[in-house]
Order: sequence, then C-alpha cells, then structure tokens
Amino acid sequence: MMRSLRYWRRILVANAAATIAVVGIEGGFGPGVSGRAVLVDVGITFVYAMSIGTLMGLGLPWVGGRCWNRGYPINWTAMLGAMVGLTVAGTLVANLLLTVLGILPGGRFGPQFLGSLEIALVISLVIGTAVTVYEVARSELERTALALRTKERDEAEAQRLAVEAQLASLEARVQPHFLFNTLNSIAALIPQDPAGAERMTEQLASLMRSALDGGSAPLVPLEQELRVVRDYLDIEHVRFDDRLRYRIEADPSDAATSVPRLSLQTLVENSVKYAVSPRHDGGSIVVRAAAADGRVTLAVEDDGPGFDAEAAHGGHGLALLRARLSMLYGGDASLEIDSRPGRTRIAITVPQHAHRAPQHLGASTQHPFV
Repeated sequence: MMRSLRYWRRILVANAAATIAVVGIEGGFGPGVSGRAVLVDVGITFVYAMSIGTLMGLGLPWVGGRCWNRGYPINWTAMLGAMVGLTVAGTLVANLLLTVLGILPGGRFGPQFLGSLEIALVISLVIGTAVTVYEVARSELERTALALRTKERDEAEAQRLAVEAQLASLEARVQPHFLFNTLNSIAALIPQDPAGAERMTEQLASLMRSALDGGSAPLVPLEQELRVVRDYLDIEHVRFDDRLRYRIEADPSDAATSVPRLSLQTLVENSVKYAVSPRHDGGSIVVRAAAADGRVTLAVEDDGPGFDAEAAHGGHGLALLRARLSMLYGGDASLEIDSRPGRTRIAITVPQHAHRAPQHLGASTQHPFV
C-alpha cells in the first residue's frame, strides 16, 4: 500500500462516508432537524472521522506490511487489533481537540469519550475492514498487471480476465450501499438485540474473508459456497425484512463437490438487485444445487420483473462469471438465463469433481444444506 496522494484521497472519501453514516444513524438528517444542527453534527463527527481515519491511514499500512504475508488468521487478527487500538487513540485525540476548542464541556470528558468510542469502534471496524480489502485488491491488481506485460498476448489476456473477475467479486463485497446498509442494521440491533448484532457482524466478516482469502483457489466445496450465500441472504433479510423471502435446496451428499468460488453468490446478488430491491413488496428467491450424471447445476430463481440479459455489459457480474467459466472449463460449462416478468431463472452447469477442503476451513456451526 503506497501512501500516495490518491491513497489519501481514498482515505478522505472513507472519512466523509463514515461521517455521513454516523450522522444518519444518530438521526441527524431526520425531519425537524434544523440546518444549523445538521452542520454542527457533521462538523463534530468529521473531526472524529479525520482523527481516527488519519491514524488508520498511517498505521494500517505499517501493520499490514509486517504481518499480511503470514496468512490468515494472523494477518486479520493483527489488522483488527490495530483498528481497535487506532480507533481508541483517534477517539481520544478528537475528544481532546473538541474539548480544547470549547465545543465539548470539559467536565464530561470521560462519559463523552466512552459514549463516542462505542459507535466509533463499530464504524471503524466495518469501514476499516472494507478499506483494507479494497487496498489489498488494488495492490494485487497492480502487481498482476505488471506481470501480464511480461507474458505472451494470449496468456496475458486470460490472466487479465481472471484478475478482473476476482476484483469484481471483491468490490461486490464492499459496495458502499451494502456496507452502510449493513452498518445501519448492526447499529440498530446493538441496543435491542446485542446477540443479533454480534451474529450479523460475524456474517459480514465472513463475507469479507470469502472475498479476499482463497484468491488462488478458483474452486471451493459446494458447502462453503452455500455458507457464503446464506450469510449474504441473512444480512440482506435484516435489511429488507419480510420483503426478502428465500429458501436453499441442496443435497448434503453433494457438500464436497467443487464449484467456482462466488459463482452462486453472483447469481443470488443478481436476484436481490432485480427482484427484491426495486419492488415495494419485495420478492422470493429459491437457491438450488444438484448433482447428477457427472454434472453439477447451480440455479437461482426469483419472481421479479425480469431483466434484459443481452443488455448486460462486459463488466456485469454475469458476464464476468461467464468468462470465468470459460477459463476454468472451456466449453464444458454453461450459463443459461431465462428471464421474463414474474420468473427469472439463471443456472450454471459444470463438471462434477470432489473437492479437497483447505486445512484452514473448520466445520460450520450452521449447516447450509436446508
């Protein structure tokens, strides 16, 4: 992570996003709030964001440069620990600065510090994790791009497609609207359902880890892929409530079957985007996985209004997924789209092979085959 001008611009954007998220969570943009009150809240919150964000911008690259190559879980444990420590330090700096300026009363320094630290930790861990994932993705992409220029044209084109598909999957996990919606949901759950907030935070961390870890393993067990899909749908269900209805159908005997990593996840995200998000009454999603005659079929069906499959541009998730299938299986895999008003079904079919699970994958506490 080179701390260039562009890097600090991205940190500034993250600080501004954190400011807006915190003010929004605390009701600062609600009806009846005066414009002056909004400006004061935004100004105070921006001081916290800049204090914490600047320390993270300086400290996280230093920590990452010394521990990232040690692999999971050492790298993420060190990074999350650094985020917590830098958040505490940044919150302390912000409180001291606001107290010296007379904006905060000096007699309430302790309660003010503890109160602001609680929300600062939640915001910093979520956005800090997202920025870390994004910066690592950019670094990996830049190194890969440099290597591509030294190879033959055909080989370089194939590797470029692989990197673009991986980066698209990473960015899908850290889209700002998804992160901030999840963050709002976690913040709302903290006072009334701490266990639910903790569970949702773990699911978000699992999604982030699935996007970044295992990047060199294009195939994963079906069980792992379904676990990622369930985490994603559980998070989105908190956001959409009864507007999102879903079920997952799969045979437990197929748990070890190899499937392209984040392939089923891409199909589910497509259904959430077109069938659930834009509709007032939401939609229903059915996820199916079945193996037969040496082939594995992963299908996602929804009752949304449909979409024009031919209009999907080259950077669309489905177009990138099709390119990945071609790279992995040649002509021995397919992606079929049947979309019309009231019913959309997208299915991929790949050869069936058993997968040897990586050693770091532990047993799931929640079986994804339901």
